[in-house]
Amino acid sequence: MKRIVFATGNEGKMKEVRMIMEDLGIEIKSLKEAGIDVDIVEDGTTFEENAIIKAKAISEMLNEVVLADDSGLEVDYLDKAPGIYSARFLGEDTPYSVKNQYIIDQLEKAEGDERSARFVCAIACVCPSGEIFTTRGTIEGMIGYEEKGQNGFGYDPIFYLPEFGCTTAEFTPEKKNEISHRGRALSSMKSVIREKILG
Repeated sequence: MKRIVFATGNEGKMKEVRMIMEDLGIEIKSLKEAGIDVDIVEDGTTFEENAIIKAKAISEMLNEVVLADDSGLEVDYLDKAPGIYSARFLGEDTPYSVKNQYIIDQLEKAEGDERSARFVCAIACVCPSGEIFTTRGTIEGMIGYEEKGQNGFGYDPIFYLPEFGCTTAEFTPEKKNEISHRGRALSSMKSVIREKILG
């Protein structure tokens, strides 16, 4: 196996994926690099279902091993919203600065543990044989009172980790990959690939 295609067009995500997966010794290509430009309707009800839908669609097109992730932010005060709708929350083209401010505003009266939240990431691996593997990573934190930090992307600037005293947007990329939901899910997936696919 010369390469694995990761079903995303998100450059920030690809950067993280490559850093975490580099010791597999296999080239990780984005959809763009694989010459794929397609909109896949993710109509699953869980992060895992959406990741599988994406990976399966691309794997069938390329007849290759394809990875896909579905990740999002669950805010307990908002009944775990935005959840699986994190990317499409308030509209797909809405800037994250607007989404982040909206969440902060919604939590105006929330104090302490009421601000609890988590990042969830599910990774699916679909093989040409039809075999499917999934892994999940989560990280618990709080919603901050304002955006902080220039690193990361998406909801990172409002996701505060009390034990580190900062948001995930204030971490170095290396530190973030070490503790993030995506880092955890990808590390588990790396073990699955080594064991089940590379053997």
